[in-house]
Amino acid sequence: MTPTPVRASVIVVSRHRPDHLAICLRGLAQLDHPEFEVIVVADPEGLAIAEGLPVKRVAFDEANISVARNAGIATAAAPVIAFIDDDAVPEPAWLCRLTAPFADPRVVAAGGFVRGRNGISYQWKASQTDRLGISHALSVDEVQATLLPPPPNGAIRTEGTNCAFRRDAVATIGGFDTALRFFLDETELNLRLAETGGLTAIVPGAQVHHGFAASARRKADRTPTDLHEIGASSAVFWRKHAPAKAIPEARAALMEAQRARLENYVADGRMSRSEVGPLLHSLTEGLDAGEARAIEPLPAIGPSPDAFLPFPVGPRPRRIVAGRIWQARAKRAEAAGAVTQGAVVSLFLFAPSIRRHRVRFHPDGYWEQSGGLWGKSDRGQPAFFPWRFAARLRREIARIAPFRAR
Repeated sequence: MTPTPVRASVIVVSRHRPDHLAICLRGLAQLDHPEFEVIVVADPEGLAIAEGLPVKRVAFDEANISVARNAGIATAAAPVIAFIDDDAVPEPAWLCRLTAPFADPRVVAAGGFVRGRNGISYQWKASQTDRLGISHALSVDEVQATLLPPPPNGAIRTEGTNCAFRRDAVATIGGFDTALRFFLDETELNLRLAETGGLTAIVPGAQVHHGFAASARRKADRTPTDLHEIGASSAVFWRKHAPAKAIPEARAALMEAQRARLENYVADGRMSRSEVGPLLHSLTEGLDAGEARAIEPLPAIGPSPDAFLPFPVGPRPRRIVAGRIWQARAKRAEAAGAVTQGAVVSLFLFAPSIRRHRVRFHPDGYWEQSGGLWGKSDRGQPAFFPWRFAARLRREIARIAPFRAR
């Protein structure tokens, strides 16, 4: 029997990305979880997007995601807190799946799978971290949730754009360490939670689509514009968790890894060689700043002063709309109309080609999958298969059913 989802507070931190926040909130409005609230921690533009919605709004406009997340935790009134980035959209079943393991009192954290920009390939599945903050892939069941104890000298990792925690466990240890303003922030929290001995659930069915939108630290194509905080947060992380004798080697390894990453961007034509030096200099400055940054005790976060604010939920019918690519305008209008009537809509548009498929959450509130009738969606499929339209449609409906269908 599937455990009943636990009441949850969903926290979204947003800064200078109101358009992405609007799409994220539209996706949250299609969740099938029976009882959750939404907390938006954002700059004035983001708060304006959330105005008039049944959400808690927390004003925050600083470049420190840990402080912002703690502000969200402080007003969260549910026993489980979940996080999603403003440039991500959840599948409708996301929150139900992610919170279900907390019915087991031993579970203190949970993480789901994250799909990338094409809406099909995975950015992240499951991993653990060591005390240098290095991730190591884990092999887990990709259908059922897996409950894992902390590994020796490490922790099971959760990704910031798709994770949940037992609020009391996180609040007791002071939430996120605000000395880590960006980078390794949730990994550091994972390590401190691991010290409590609680279990972490890896939940493959709890899926979000993550876009990697542009920010103050990167462009829309993910090329970095500044590496300072990666260096600073890394240095703080090592000071807190790594053996002192291992830190010089960790610093050198980070410098080399970032240099190689930048060289790859140069080779791909996404960055000029003249940009490499200043970026590596910003990384060095950040490492030095992190070595000097104060590490303060983390006071416990108290109970929320605000009552639970339920986000409206109700039974939402699922609707499939499908057609040929030359019918796109009419089919998109049909899909948008079904959304206004309260449906969760999946639109399929097939072209007479072998083009690979892509999935996106349209700003009008429906899921759109497009690609060649004979092309592949799952990347393990052959590049060509002689599908007929009806058979291909049935196959793709079955592929998304675990995450979107009732």
